[in-house]
Formats: sequence, C-alpha cells, structure tokens
Amino acid sequence: MTWQKQLAILAKPYYWVNILLAVSYLISKKTTFVCTRIFRHDNGEEEDTCDLDSREAEILFFLLIVVMIRSRKTGSVTMINYLSSSFLYTKVANMILWAYADFRYGLGFLLVCVLVGLILPEPSYKGPEHITYFRTSQVFEEELVRDKRTSWLICFYTVWNPTCVNFAPIFAELSAEYNTDHLKFGKIDIGRHPDVAQKYGINDSSFSRQLPTVILFQQGKEVDRRPCVDAKGKLQKFFFSSDNVRATFGLNQLYKQAVERLPVAPVTTESKKSK
Repeated sequence: MTWQKQLAILAKPYYWVNILLAVSYLISKKTTFVCTRIFRHDNGEEEDTCDLDSREAEILFFLLIVVMIRSRKTGSVTMINYLSSSFLYTKVANMILWAYADFRYGLGFLLVCVLVGLILPEPSYKGPEHITYFRTSQVFEEELVRDKRTSWLICFYTVWNPTCVNFAPIFAELSAEYNTDHLKFGKIDIGRHPDVAQKYGINDSSFSRQLPTVILFQQGKEVDRRPCVDAKGKLQKFFFSSDNVRATFGLNQLYKQAVERLPVAPVTTESKKSK
C-alpha cells in the first residue's frame, strides 16, 4: 500500500478520532491550559507541574511494550495495520490513566469510546469484487481442474468466524485488483460443506485456528496454503493482511503470468525470494 493511499485512509474520521483518543491523556497533561484546569489535588489546588508521575510513566511504558509485541504477533506490515491493531490497547491504557486521575474521568472516557465505536465503525472495503462462490463441493472440485492454465486462490471460511468476517473485504479487494481469465478467486463455506474441510485438512470447529484458510491451486493441485503446518507439525500463525497475502502467494508474479498468458510455474519458496 502506497503512502498516498495510507494517508487518504487516515483522513477518514475513524482513524483521526481514534488517534486523538489514543493520545488524549498525554495531550491533556502536556497542554498547560488544559492540565491546570482538570488535574487538581484533593484540596482543590492546581498541580505545580503537569509532568507525568512514576505510575503514569509505567502505564505508558507498559502500553508501548504491549503494542509492539501484539503488532509483531499479528504481522502488521503497514502504518494502517499498526494503528488498527493498537487502538484497543491505547484506549484501554488511556481509560486507566484517566481513572487514575479521577474515576469520573475514566468513566467519561469509556462512554466516549463506546459512543465513537457505535458511530464510527472501522472502514471496510465496499468496492467491486470478482469472487466465485461455490455452492456445492462437486462444482468446486470440477472448476479447479476444468482449465489447468488457471490458478485459483480459494478462501475456505465460515460465516460465524470473526477472523473470516474481517478478512472478507481484504479478499474482495484483492480479487478486484488481480482477477484475470487465468487467475481467479473463489470462496467456499466449509461450515456448510464439512466434507471439503475434511478433504483439505481444515478444522472447522469453534476453537479452530485454521479459519480462514487460503489455498493456492495451480493445475488443479494445491501449491501453497496459509496458515500452514511446519516441519514439527505445529500450526504457524498467519496475519491475513492485504500485503501479507500478496507477498506470500506471489500475486504480482501470478498476475503478470496470467496477463501475458504464459505457462504458470508453481510458486516455490525460491521463486518468492527471487522477486
């Protein structure tokens, strides 16, 4: 995602309002006009200074560590990803800080966050999509082998899983950007077709960490999938961001091959590294 596109996204109210909430306590402390009017001692006297005390500094330092760790675990790769993954933690930390100063401030901040969440939901992709929704497992299997020149990127999902719901607009946007006659995108609900889940080794239970699963098929055969299992049989966590999916499945390379109508070579680890 280019910087221009990220800045355009940041201009949306959801992001700048949440950024203000995330830094509200720090700004209030460092703005003398605000600080001297809302931070007072129990006896009514104004604070001599508006510097952070040791407890406040500890909370902010702990917040910084949590945001860095969580962002790394979720695989955030762009500024928008970092912000989106950190908003929850920054708002919780600010609520604690406001409550530390005055319980009423903390309660008021919580109510503001709830109100903002109701009025300004996180923006999602609402543009065009080029996705084939497979209604039966038989049609799905037939389509994979109908034209072996065509590569298929298939999302195995369930309608009730939150991660699948969050990934849906990302997958739709990718389909609109990369879909061609020889590179197609499809989805199949394994909640309705458990036989497909069983065939491809996908756990569709309520506690499954394999939802969604995205598999790249070339010449009718599975080439790569995420999340995948390592050599020790452990499931590797994968963050389904737009950039991660592009890089992992080599969509730019596949699109170029599809447009030029070249024979599609299976995507291997070496070919990804050579790009």
